[in-house]
Amino acid sequence: MMDWNRLLSTKRFGQDHNDPVIASRSPFHKDQDRIVFSSAFRRLQDKTQVHTLAESDYVRTRLTHSMEAASVGRSLGANAGQVIIDRHLKDSDFSPADFGHILSAACMAHDIGNPPFGHFGEEIIRDWFMNGAGSKSRANSLTAEQKADFEMFEGNAQGFRILTKLQNWRNAGGLRLSYATLGTFMKYPRTSIIKNIIPGDSGGKKFGIMQSEQEIFGEIATELGLLKRGSENYWSRHPLAYLVEAADDICYSVVDIEDGFKLGRLGFAETEDLMLRIYGGRPKRYAEVNENSERISYLRAKCIGKLIGEVSDIFKDCEGAILSGNFTGDLLHQSTKASLFVEIEELCKREIYHHRDRIQAELSGAEILSTLLKAFYSANLDWENFQNEGTVMSPRSSVLMHLFPGGEASKRSRYEWLLEVTDFVSGMTDSYALRQFKELKGIG
Repeated sequence: MMDWNRLLSTKRFGQDHNDPVIASRSPFHKDQDRIVFSSAFRRLQDKTQVHTLAESDYVRTRLTHSMEAASVGRSLGANAGQVIIDRHLKDSDFSPADFGHILSAACMAHDIGNPPFGHFGEEIIRDWFMNGAGSKSRANSLTAEQKADFEMFEGNAQGFRILTKLQNWRNAGGLRLSYATLGTFMKYPRTSIIKNIIPGDSGGKKFGIMQSEQEIFGEIATELGLLKRGSENYWSRHPLAYLVEAADDICYSVVDIEDGFKLGRLGFAETEDLMLRIYGGRPKRYAEVNENSERISYLRAKCIGKLIGEVSDIFKDCEGAILSGNFTGDLLHQSTKASLFVEIEELCKREIYHHRDRIQAELSGAEILSTLLKAFYSANLDWENFQNEGTVMSPRSSVLMHLFPGGEASKRSRYEWLLEVTDFVSGMTDSYALRQFKELKGIG
């Protein structure tokens, strides 16, 4: 059984002491501020949420989605916090607002590792490592687990790497967030290769820990008292991670259909019907809203509020099973509206995700990312051969290594510089990736 006193650790990764819990500005509030002011978070303003290189400036980017998810997460956290304090922490200094800050911080960061061009960008990186130039010899010196880190590339695992290594105190704690926030951030607490994934475990369906951060997460899991699932590098989720997932799912379920309507890919009647069914009827003041676009925005707000209340109740009912590590699945699909969310997902796939304009933009994204990966992989391979065998680098590779962050600083293992390639390319914004692509191609 997990213990909330350990799960709410205020100790910071990279520091050897706990931060005090004070009412004016808790350690978790500081976590949120550190994420907001990081460059990795700012780059989300120019990263695809759903609509790649969108033709409309209305639709959401990764930044606006993350902010909306954080708003939902803060409400879910405060609601859950009151329940947890009443049940387990009556004599502690924690307040419901502290839980809201933990959730808000983790939600702010939940997409911070996503590459350009959305989830399609992840697919392109995976495919390139499996099938791109040099794929047969690329993994010669890698372990099976290291190879899987690239061939199963995950924005979630990249995000954990950013938070704990790549931002601010590089290789010395990253943003130095609290253990509680880092545990809550980790939606998929396992490494890339696990033999015995528990059926239906939503925390096991993807991986969130690269080999390079395996020891880091082991330390965090020990501090928090997360339950290990067997002998493999696979843990039960931090209980609050279920609320991060729910906040993300609530925003996806409601917001994607609003964006679809704003872009003209879903009709008003269809969008209104779905939202009224989520809400469970017509809100009292709905008749006062006259314009269709404003009606959809109003319904979106009402639906999100309704789902926050329902998910909070579900968490309250399931908290015991979650603490014991016996809960599987996710919170939102325990909802009375679970079948409706499946319907919405199928509609979005059909009318939004597979829309011709989006597919055309994804084709452009595929070409851009594949070109960048090939160029910086080839340059680093030339550098490795120069370091190991003294072979002369091509002029192009020499120039590219000057562009590559720290590329000529030291001799690195194959795994280390492959990580640096994915760090560099996945960290790009959509616009920067496009600009780099044009420069590589000599396009003015």
